[in-house]
Amino acid sequence: MRRTMVRALFVLAVLLCPTAVPAQIAVSSNDNKAVIVDGVNTVPADPRPDTATILDLGTSPPRVLAEIDVPGGWSAPPQSVAVTPDESLALVASSAKLDPADPRRTVFNDVLTVIDLRVSPPSVVTTLQTGRRAAGVSINRTGTLALVANRAEGTVSVFTISGATVAPAGKVDLGDPASEPSLPVFTPDGRRALVTLNNGHRVAVLSIDGTKVEYTKRDIAANLRPYGLEISPDGAVAVVANIGNGPTGGSDTLGVIDLKADPPRLVGGLFVGVIPEGIALSPDGAFLAASVMNGSNLSKSSPYFNDYGLLKIYRLAGTSLTPVTEARIGHWCQGIAWRRDSRALVVQCAADNEIRAFTFDGRTLTAGPTIKVGGSPTGIRTSQR
Repeated sequence: MRRTMVRALFVLAVLLCPTAVPAQIAVSSNDNKAVIVDGVNTVPADPRPDTATILDLGTSPPRVLAEIDVPGGWSAPPQSVAVTPDESLALVASSAKLDPADPRRTVFNDVLTVIDLRVSPPSVVTTLQTGRRAAGVSINRTGTLALVANRAEGTVSVFTISGATVAPAGKVDLGDPASEPSLPVFTPDGRRALVTLNNGHRVAVLSIDGTKVEYTKRDIAANLRPYGLEISPDGAVAVVANIGNGPTGGSDTLGVIDLKADPPRLVGGLFVGVIPEGIALSPDGAFLAASVMNGSNLSKSSPYFNDYGLLKIYRLAGTSLTPVTEARIGHWCQGIAWRRDSRALVVQCAADNEIRAFTFDGRTLTAGPTIKVGGSPTGIRTSQR
C-alpha cells in the first residue's frame, strides 16, 4: 500500500511539473517597406524600420524572445534567413531598400546582416555586402560556409563562418546576369549546392571543396520559374517550388529532383495551386509543407481573388509527393518553419503582419494562436542540423 501511494504521488508530480523543453530558435524577417493596397505592392508613407523577430518554437505555443531592427526585403524567397546549426548566429538578407532619391519606391539592396543570438537581447554583429538584390541564403550543416543568391546580377556570394566571424570569400558567376538566382541550398554532405534560377527555369549545381565553390555548368531542368527549394535530410531528393506566371488563374507546380541519379534530374511532381511562395520539409523528411497564395494578394475585384491562402501538407516517399491535408490561412503568405519533432509548424502571413501556428499529427492540421510581428513577415528559417 505504501509503495503504491509513493508511486502514485511520483506520477502526479511528473504530471503537474512542467517538462523542460529545449529551445528551438526561428528567425523571421519582417519588411515594413511593402504593404498590399488593392492588390498592388505599395510603399507606405514614412515606414518604420524593418525588423527581425526571434522565436522559440520549442514551446507550445511558440513565443517571441525578441524583436530588433534588421533590414529585410519582400522580393526574395522566404528562405532569406539562415540560422547556424548551433543557433549562435542568424543571417538575414535584404533584397530591397527605400530609394534615397524617392522614398515612395524601393530599389535593390545588397546587404547581409549578422545577428548574435547568444546575447540577450540578440544584437547585430555586422553588416556585409553581397551582390545586387540579395535573396535566399543558406548555411551548411557544419556551420562553416554560407551562400547568398544575388538575384539581380546572376551570382552567388560565398561567406566563411568561424565562431562569430562571418567574412566574404568571393562570388560564383552563374553565366547569365538575367537568370535570377533566387535560393542556394547545400546538400547534407556539404559537397554540393543547388541554386534555383527563377528566370532561367533551371536549377544550377555548384561543387564545393572546403571554401572553394564553383559552378559545374550542369543545370537541372525545372518547371516554370523555380523559386523555393528544399533537400531531404538524407540528400536523396530535392523539391523545388515553381511559381509560374503569377496570379493568372493557373495552377503552379512542385517538382521532385532525384539527386541519386547521375546526373540528377527532375523525375516527378504535382500541381499545387497559385504561387507556392514558401516550402519547408519536416525535419524527419516525411512531409513537405507549402504556403500557397491562392490569389489572396490580389485586388478583391480580380476574378482570381480568394480571401485566404492555403497551407498544404504533402507526404514525401521516395520521389513521390501525395496530398495529406490543408488548412486556410491569411493573405500574401510566405515562409514556413517546422518544430524539430515534425509535430508543429508556423507560417508567415505578410499582409496580416502575423505568424500562424499549427500542430500536425501526421494526418490533420490544427490551428493554434497567431503571433503579431513588427512588419510584413517575408522570410523565416530555423537551423539545419
